[in-house]
Amino acid sequence: MASMSTWTTFQPILERIAEEIERTPGSGRPADYIPALAACDPRRFGMAVAEPDGTVYGVGDWREPFSVQSITKVFTLALDLSREGGALWEHVGREPSGNPFNSLVQLEYENGIPRNPFINAGALVVTDRLHTRTGDAAGELLAFLRAESGNPDLTYDEEVAASEAAHGDRNAALGHFMASYGNIDNPVPVLLEQYFRQCSVAASCADLALATGFLARHGVRADGTRLLSRSQAKQVNAVMLTCGTYDAAGEFAYRVGLPGKSGVGGGIIAVVPGHCTLCVWSPGLDERGNSVAGVAALDRFATLTGLSVF
Repeated sequence: MASMSTWTTFQPILERIAEEIERTPGSGRPADYIPALAACDPRRFGMAVAEPDGTVYGVGDWREPFSVQSITKVFTLALDLSREGGALWEHVGREPSGNPFNSLVQLEYENGIPRNPFINAGALVVTDRLHTRTGDAAGELLAFLRAESGNPDLTYDEEVAASEAAHGDRNAALGHFMASYGNIDNPVPVLLEQYFRQCSVAASCADLALATGFLARHGVRADGTRLLSRSQAKQVNAVMLTCGTYDAAGEFAYRVGLPGKSGVGGGIIAVVPGHCTLCVWSPGLDERGNSVAGVAALDRFATLTGLSVF
């Protein structure tokens, strides 16, 4: 991995990337199946980089809160893994799915065990298990994000949560299907409410770059306490690399070469273990649900800095 000793700050790199993105013809469109997201301007762009000591750099709309959506799945995974350890992996796999993130087909073949924690079925299992252990999975997630980002004002977007609940039939089907195999502990309506609240968190690039820092610090939280063992932090990063961008994870690893997790709100987080964490936001999505400008920006970051896990 390249040394960053030649860079005194990430700021010039971010500004160069933002200029390049600005000159690129816009492509992609916001998620239209969640009405509260459909109105986003696809040309918005923000990017932040946080160093392990909490120093953060940003450009564009890097302090603008947006709908975090599936990015939260990384944090609920870490929070549950810290509590139950390897037993979690008996209930959810670690392999790329190769199918859309809300597919029912694979679940039937695999007896109600989701392929990985980042497709919707897998995230429902993780949220269910975290809820069993804490009594409030969404609240546990929010408290963690507030603490790690240093932003006590982070909260849910109630409009987005209501919008997801009103259009959540597929997630309900996934939950009931897994419950029929005994892979869900809580009543499905309770689980769905927790899951939709979790996905409706609104946060900025700065918030998320800082909140992801524990994965660059090999499992250590912002206050110096340990959330995950080094091995567990490696596991989360590995699953992000192989499964974090829906069924485009191979392309993302090829272009960016970093563990990453996207959300249909247009955000992507990425981790350079030992060096920094990033978050980029631009609501225009490709057909697989990943931010077009976001992937391009992370591609340029890896190229300009020489930082990747390869």
